[in-house]
Amino acid sequence: MSLDLSTYKAPKAEKTDFKVPSGAASFQFSKKLSDKKKEIFYRELGMLLKSGVDFKKALEILSNQSSNKFEKEIILQIKDKVIEGRSIYESMRETNQFSAYEYYSIQIGEETRKLEEVLAELQKYFNRKIQMKRQIVSVLTYPAIVMIVTVLVLYFMLNKVVPMFSSVFKQFGSELPKSTQVIIKISNHSGTIFSIVLAIIIGLIITHAFLKEKDFYRALTTKMILKIPYFGNLIRKIYISRFCQAMNLLITSKTTLINSLSLTAKMIGFYPIEMAIQEIKDDITRGASLNESLKKHDVFENKMVSMVEVAEQVNQLETMFERLTEQYNEEISHQTKMIGVILEPMIIIVIGVIVGVIMVSMYAPMFDLSKIINK
Repeated sequence: MSLDLSTYKAPKAEKTDFKVPSGAASFQFSKKLSDKKKEIFYRELGMLLKSGVDFKKALEILSNQSSNKFEKEIILQIKDKVIEGRSIYESMRETNQFSAYEYYSIQIGEETRKLEEVLAELQKYFNRKIQMKRQIVSVLTYPAIVMIVTVLVLYFMLNKVVPMFSSVFKQFGSELPKSTQVIIKISNHSGTIFSIVLAIIIGLIITHAFLKEKDFYRALTTKMILKIPYFGNLIRKIYISRFCQAMNLLITSKTTLINSLSLTAKMIGFYPIEMAIQEIKDDITRGASLNESLKKHDVFENKMVSMVEVAEQVNQLETMFERLTEQYNEEISHQTKMIGVILEPMIIIVIGVIVGVIMVSMYAPMFDLSKIINK
């Protein structure tokens, strides 16, 4: 059986069905396709379709090329579901391996007969995501190693070095400086302190895993994240970039503005933008322009709103969203590189202060004792 994309139509019943399956939101430790594999999948599938290969044959070729058993199974699952008569986006969604952003994009490609363009956009999206991850890993590797070593050194000093000094001080019986007393007290309870900190970290991870889909929790955490100096602004730009990319994709596909906003809200996965979009849709329905609606929400930058206003006046929204996506991606790349420049000196200062306070607190009484002995 051959599925030719030139004649393929998505089932009309699926056109307004945008519900995410309940199982997709459940907490589970399941194997997932990596971003790199997805980037390769979209690139090669788009190339095969562009060269005239039908969808079924393209998936067969990709499954035969894959050396990864899990990836091969996912591709064959999609092929089998499409052969059974399901739409491509629905087949992808049911594997639970693809995000809402991906399968809603595929749905748009099916309905507008622009699947090849959508696949190309998805490939670009994952390529940018991979590059960003590599930058972040590269930038954070050194600070992470330094922090781990610092924690280990701190643990060693509090459990081995400080008790040695403490036993010496007890022999002399003289009154110790306040800072030295505090360090010794911390040392005496260091095991409990480290255990409590570890328990809090594990508790936060588990709490996040179970509450991450709850609206109140998403609202609270995103509000806290956006208030973090520098990092909050970077995270906001990442999601604004995704918003612009999604809107460009949808408007280029001749999707109405209201439908574009509805789909974008499902594709973004960022609570402040999702809530803002709901109000923006209501404003537009009442006759407001897009830029007027965007102005009401602080999550969107003034620069973006101004450019959208110009784009609306010249009827070039899709072009403007494409340019905004490129601009934000450049800014994100630059700010990501700057993280290392900011973090490294901050970590060195913090480490220097911690180690310095401990050493000064331990050696100050020794100097005082040596003066008394010399007398």
